[in-house]
Amino acid sequence: MVLVLASTLWRMHSALLIGLLTSAAVVLTFCAATVACVRMFRRRILSSAGCFRDLGRLEMGPGQARVADETEPEKGNPATKQAAVPRRFRWDEVDSATGKFSLSAVVGEGGSSTVYLARFSDCSSLAALKLHRPSERLHHAFRQELDVLLRLRHPHIVRLLGYCDDREAEGALVFEYVANGSLHEKLHGSGGEVLPWARRMAVAHQVAQALDYLHEGCDPQVVHGDVKAANVLLDGRMAAKLCDFGSSRVGFSAAVAPPRSGRTMVVGSPGYVDPHYLRCGVISKKSDVYSFGVLLLELVTGAEAFDAERERRLTAEMAPALRDPQGRASEAVDPGLSGEYDAGEAAEVLRMAAMCLGDNPSLRPSMSHVAAMLRQKTAAASIESVAAHYLKESFG
Repeated sequence: MVLVLASTLWRMHSALLIGLLTSAAVVLTFCAATVACVRMFRRRILSSAGCFRDLGRLEMGPGQARVADETEPEKGNPATKQAAVPRRFRWDEVDSATGKFSLSAVVGEGGSSTVYLARFSDCSSLAALKLHRPSERLHHAFRQELDVLLRLRHPHIVRLLGYCDDREAEGALVFEYVANGSLHEKLHGSGGEVLPWARRMAVAHQVAQALDYLHEGCDPQVVHGDVKAANVLLDGRMAAKLCDFGSSRVGFSAAVAPPRSGRTMVVGSPGYVDPHYLRCGVISKKSDVYSFGVLLLELVTGAEAFDAERERRLTAEMAPALRDPQGRASEAVDPGLSGEYDAGEAAEVLRMAAMCLGDNPSLRPSMSHVAAMLRQKTAAASIESVAAHYLKESFG
């Protein structure tokens, strides 16, 4: 009897043990399969969302002096592979590269300079050459811009390839050629092509990174002074490059004479100028924050910062939407997008713009804070977009 009972207990114990081992094997197999799927899914996301590479390489906030130009060079453009140290050109090289400053080589005109398409004999790629017009005052502006540009190296700031300062009253700056023109042309040009919402958000994040670098990653700090859509260039991959440092100031803030009509040149452009500067004549990092807020409005609405015909500022037009971003975002978004945008993201960007456009500069966020917020939104949108595409491919 005892032997029968022992035999029965042993069979029950063995069956229980086998059951437990089988269950454990099933669980472990499931976990392994899950981990494999997650890793494969993550690789698909990282390989598809190219913007993650740029986001990961840029450390947000203070300490960005360590940030170097880590973006991959455009294929077929040797100029982007040149050494980081700008080259000093001779005047005869500059003269030859522009066809003796031929009118046919002119690609841009500013209040104090002319931009030429240039090709140097030792480089097969094109460059953009900015020639400051001859005068003592404008030569001082050239020197100021050159001094600032020599300090900078960032993937979303247009790269200075070289310069020429042979002449006493003239100066030339040689930049990488940026193929797709300016953000202003893409948003307000007559080409008929509408810049997609995702690209607009990527540009906003990239410009924010560039300004964060100027404000926190440079020693001493740099205030751009003229942030606007015309000063954001788009390269062959439609990545943003902040340009034109002719109005820049070095240091936390720079007191300048309060602007008076007909007497003093206003630093900045119509529609983008910080009202605090107009009142007291002080340009600071928060002046750039204000101008960036206007740029955010432009990207959301597709409208120009200043309507010259009606003498109307975009900030005034969008005041109701800025007071109620959540409720009025749909009214503000560019109709040219035909509804192809993220409504929640649009409301959030309008909220950021309202913060940047605050009347009190001390209450405006830093560009580090703005860049971090945009980074989060851009990354989240990329994950959602790629995940939806992957799930559709995988499960129909």
